[in-house]
Amino acid sequence: MASKKASPVEWRSECPISSGLDILGDKWSLLIVRDLITYGTRMYSEFSESPERISTNILADRLKLLTALGIIERVDADRSARNNAFQLTKSGKELRKVLEALGRWSYANMRDLHPDIVSID
Repeated sequence: MASKKASPVEWRSECPISSGLDILGDKWSLLIVRDLITYGTRMYSEFSESPERISTNILADRLKLLTALGIIERVDADRSARNNAFQLTKSGKELRKVLEALGRWSYANMRDLHPDIVSID
């Protein structure tokens, strides 16, 4: 009998959409992924330069979670998170299409509510 690997997430249901939101549904995780897609490898301190201004305690928590889930990884596994750079894993890179689709949808449907929104194309 195969043993289950311990999960860092408490899953709400078996639904794949719900499960994806359990991981990426907070307001910070996809922005961390966005920054890594946009800029490539990023140091811990560089994430705080984003216009959304993530607090350091939330950043540390999200980096730890995304690393545990295999979405991102430390460039140097032996260095501490605060003195390290992060990059996307193969799994994390696969989120590019999801973010691009979300960006296109937002631009097409949210301009009346958010006239300063910019296109990602």
